[in-house]
Amino acid sequence: MIREIVKYPDPILQKQTELVTEFDDELRTLVDDMFESMYAAHGIGLAAPQVGVSKRLTVIDLSFKKDPKDKIVLINPEVIYKEGKQSEEEGCLSLPEIREKVSRAEKVRVRAQDVNGKWFELDGDELLARAFQHEIDHLDGILFIFRVSALKRDLLLRKIRKMQKNGEW
Repeated sequence: MIREIVKYPDPILQKQTELVTEFDDELRTLVDDMFESMYAAHGIGLAAPQVGVSKRLTVIDLSFKKDPKDKIVLINPEVIYKEGKQSEEEGCLSLPEIREKVSRAEKVRVRAQDVNGKWFELDGDELLARAFQHEIDHLDGILFIFRVSALKRDLLLRKIRKMQKNGEW
């Protein structure tokens, strides 16, 4: 089922999420819905708060449906290692039409659980590292616009307010 993507400034996007403790059919359905919703919105990553669920869960697929092996589910994830630095433009399904350069680690290792509750570690570099960090930020209530300078953030927030006023948001 395709779920509606929550847009900024919905308060759920700026809240710390709750740990997932039940690894059941309801969780598997949520994961399936999140992939379906992400693909429908043409995204490569989606965090549970973006579909209105305050749980530590995110899905990522850099191949965008081309390779089922590229589907990643991270439950209760945490970044346990960072290395290097990259600065690239990011966008977000909860901030449509907003893009800005964000500095992030070049390589990361995450520790997370799968849909059955089994712990695993996964390494990512470049775009995958960026996706891990972006999505885990969502789980901590941090949007990418809060990772840019105060001046850029102010300009972006003004643009959003103008779009809201004009009924475009």
